[in-house]
Amino acid sequence: MDVSRPYSAVAPTVEGDVLVVLAGTTHPLTGRQVARLARRGSVAGVAKALDRLGRQGLVTRLEAPPASLYTLNRQHVAAPVAEALAGLRSEFLSRLRDALSTWKIQPVHASLFGSVARGDGVPDSDVDIFVVRPAAVDSEDPTWSDQLADLSDLVFASAGNRASIIDFAEQDIGQTLDENPPVLDELRGDAIDLAGISLRELLGRAR
Repeated sequence: MDVSRPYSAVAPTVEGDVLVVLAGTTHPLTGRQVARLARRGSVAGVAKALDRLGRQGLVTRLEAPPASLYTLNRQHVAAPVAEALAGLRSEFLSRLRDALSTWKIQPVHASLFGSVARGDGVPDSDVDIFVVRPAAVDSEDPTWSDQLADLSDLVFASAGNRASIIDFAEQDIGQTLDENPPVLDELRGDAIDLAGISLRELLGRAR
């Protein structure tokens, strides 16, 4: 699944992108604004999608010359479906956070990064997760290993994607800062905190 656009698993056409944009706001938007926020499809293509959705009654059109303004008709019986589609990415993140919160050995830090975090992934992108293990916990600790395996299983069950988990020791953070590998820049730019202390605090402590 394209975790950047999880709604595309069930609504793969431009209409899906349009509905997600409109479900995410109560403010009327012009067709060009919808196209810009959707980041997919041409302005003309989005206009046709808005027209098709309008004929179904799911999108309301208000003339405001020289433009037309569009909103989601939240009284429509299908409106809750559009709102659910808009919330799928947040639901995925919530599942990860909820799972991590139940770990017997809590991570010092955990975050999502890479293409999924940036929002430019593709359906077969790995879900990159950075997990920092407490200094007192060995990498071979069975409880810790089981937790990582369960997290990987959760990712696959929730999205159909493989999880690529970086299991990192807390005591190695300082050395990594000194070496400054490319993955560190990626984390700094993209990471979405999931558990434990924030990435900023983690890196600050190691300086």
